[in-house]
Amino acid sequence: MTLQQIISSSKKTVFFGGAGVSTESGIPDFRSVDGLYNQKYDYPPEQILSHTFFMKKPEEFYRFYRDKMLCLDAKPNKAHLKLAEMEKKGRLSSVITQNIDGLHQAAGSRKVLELHGSVLRNRCMKCRRSFSVEDIVNSPDTVPRCSCGGIIKPEVVLYEEGLDDATVTEAVHEISTCDTLIIAGTSLTVYPAAGMVRYFRGRDLVLINRDPTPMDDMCSLVIHDKVGEVLDKIEV
Repeated sequence: MTLQQIISSSKKTVFFGGAGVSTESGIPDFRSVDGLYNQKYDYPPEQILSHTFFMKKPEEFYRFYRDKMLCLDAKPNKAHLKLAEMEKKGRLSSVITQNIDGLHQAAGSRKVLELHGSVLRNRCMKCRRSFSVEDIVNSPDTVPRCSCGGIIKPEVVLYEEGLDDATVTEAVHEISTCDTLIIAGTSLTVYPAAGMVRYFRGRDLVLINRDPTPMDDMCSLVIHDKVGEVLDKIEV
């Protein structure tokens, strides 16, 4: 079956996306040749983006974070726009994303489960007051602080931190009750997010990714191409 046929015949379709969904918007991924993990910094990105590093060296964390993690000029691409259209027309139940850029919501998607949080939400670690991403960007200090003196921390899941229980529970429910799961733009190597796919019990498992993944052999349909280019051809 073609992707068009699978989506058209599906009663409940869920989309599970990774960094490759946003690369077409100019946001770098992590593991490709030109990804963040292959660039040179004083510390490896995995170390900088850890809870321990944030607590010990918040200045270094924020230098990297502002430089590489905040891509506020990025706009939704063909993939984001098509998924929003699919949801609006009742062809998509939800988007489960590992991305933290907020582009699915910017494109118009309503039910978006952000496994790794969002750069758009920030909170004081002391008094729990909320701050916008603009507050982070425009802060006169290297480490943004609340008026109470507490450090403001992005609501993104750093290494060594657990995922939000409620988000995980809802994501597992969506995956386990759909008959079509479209996995796109992910190497399926980041856990625990990648492990959620094992809860799928439906009919068609579709994988859209530029490079092969460990799950290619398990899928009903595998397309090695850009996510936006593939989804843009779908008629809903």
